Amino acid sequence: MKVSDRTKGILLMTASALCFALMSIAVKRTGGTIPVFEQVFFRNLVIVIVAGAYLLRHHLPLYGPRQYQPAMFGRSILGVLGVLASFLATNTGSQADVSILSRLSPFLITAFSALFLKEKITKIQIPALLLAFGGAFVVANPKFHSNMYPIVMALLCSLASSFSYTLVGYLKGKAHPFSIILHLGTVSVATMAPVMLLTRQFVWPTGQEFFYLLLIGIFGVLGQICLTYAYKLADASEVSIYSNTNILFAAALGRVFFGERIAPNTLVGGGMVLAAMILVYVFGRREKEAARRAAKQAGRTAA
Repeated sequence: MKVSDRTKGILLMTASALCFALMSIAVKRTGGTIPVFEQVFFRNLVIVIVAGAYLLRHHLPLYGPRQYQPAMFGRSILGVLGVLASFLATNTGSQADVSILSRLSPFLITAFSALFLKEKITKIQIPALLLAFGGAFVVANPKFHSNMYPIVMALLCSLASSFSYTLVGYLKGKAHPFSIILHLGTVSVATMAPVMLLTRQFVWPTGQEFFYLLLIGIFGVLGQICLTYAYKLADASEVSIYSNTNILFAAALGRVFFGERIAPNTLVGGGMVLAAMILVYVFGRREKEAARRAAKQAGRTAA
């Protein structure tokens, strides 16, 4: 049975969410001793090594075609800004508040993709996004007791990452996915290294801390690869909702690694998120099949 590009995109976006949830475990393990700039630096240093080695081995352009450099730099700068804002919000604010505000991204990606990439928004997408956001709200149970700084950082993270992922959608077919990933990693390392050194926010890690920093990089690069290929294979507006599986993975991993109790609201909210994704998948598949039948019928009529 042949798997469609749409299904591959959905599976890759789900895999990306799992990788980023695993990365968050490593971030949490080092959050008390390793500064944010150092965490971001190590995350992207691994990305540079892996993506650079792949492109060199296959004799591919490292940073993509020259004519698309404005979009590449936009994606990279916004991506770095989004990651930095996410780490700063996570380290200074309530996890529930930060989590729910970060769930605005699928809405923004859908809106930006329709506005700038002219992607079609199906009838089910907006209700499904609202259902998924409602589920995320139930899981996070935010009180919004954080001060304004982490809230602003979380909103900035959603806005920057949404623009960044929309540009990934724009670069589909124009630049190799690994070139997009390497571009992001290089800009991040080049930005974080001087900031980390000038602000003296570098701590020589212990063996265990270095292991967790390495895991941040490994899961970060795997997440970026899966995410970039997901946007390459399917419309950004369609697959972005599946990033909400991060909520389910985070709850399960929190139980496994930190003994965190899975509360009833987590189960209810998780069920709402799953229902939203099933709705998008089922109705999206029906619409694709209906469009194929219509195109086939039009071909017969024309013949």
